Amino acid sequence: MQQHDIHHYLERYFKANGCEITRNEDGLLAVKLTVELDKLLMNRPFYWHYIEKTGRVAEPMTLTFLTKKIENENGEFIHVGSPRLHQIFQAAKKTAAYIRLYEHVQGSETAYMPLVPWLMLNVKISYISDRKKNHLQSFGLQLITGQVCTNVIEQLEHLRLTPKLPDFSFPLTPLIKPKSGINRIKNQIYAQIENDDHEWAEEAKKRWANDLNLLERFYENKEKTEAYYNEKKALQTQYEPYVNIEVINGGILYLHNNRNLS
Repeated sequence: MQQHDIHHYLERYFKANGCEITRNEDGLLAVKLTVELDKLLMNRPFYWHYIEKTGRVAEPMTLTFLTKKIENENGEFIHVGSPRLHQIFQAAKKTAAYIRLYEHVQGSETAYMPLVPWLMLNVKISYISDRKKNHLQSFGLQLITGQVCTNVIEQLEHLRLTPKLPDFSFPLTPLIKPKSGINRIKNQIYAQIENDDHEWAEEAKKRWANDLNLLERFYENKEKTEAYYNEKKALQTQYEPYVNIEVINGGILYLHNNRNLS
């Protein structure tokens, strides 16, 4: 996920949670939190305890996020590895781990509009050794044809989506079950990882081998005590490369029959 993808994700997240977007510019997003999100994100228990005890009018905070460096603008810079973004991911898991939305379409009493089901997943792929690199990706799978597409967040940005089925429309029944669809997306992710450049893992193994060599030389003429085996295990834990896949959230979207995602 690139910086503009993060911007779109934040925009959709806060809109979906009823927050007011006070500024939305290239690289800058300012939002006035709802009471619920203020409590969830801002860690102000004493403030909310005081408000609730005294009956005063609450004043949720307004946050400004920067997804690019902007001169003379104050705000919290958000990127893939930033703690705030991961806090929002965790909050999304609690409040909206799964959604069902419909594209707002114009049908009529004589021409009902069919809506096609899509399974959507937002996924974090982490390449981990003594260093860590995260990739955020969104996947969509059409539950009729089995078509899989990636980076769908941008493609959904300008669609009008609603939790209520629009009048004069009807959802098509999926031919592919969501559980099977998740497995298909998983296979797509595994294939993508398999085809990635894994130089990062080879470099980690070299660093591991160098430190392991130093350890062996240190204990060359000494008894290999428990400390030796603990240090050796610690090196494995530190350097051994692996890939972690985490589903952030997902849902079923019913989109216009002619809506093409790629």
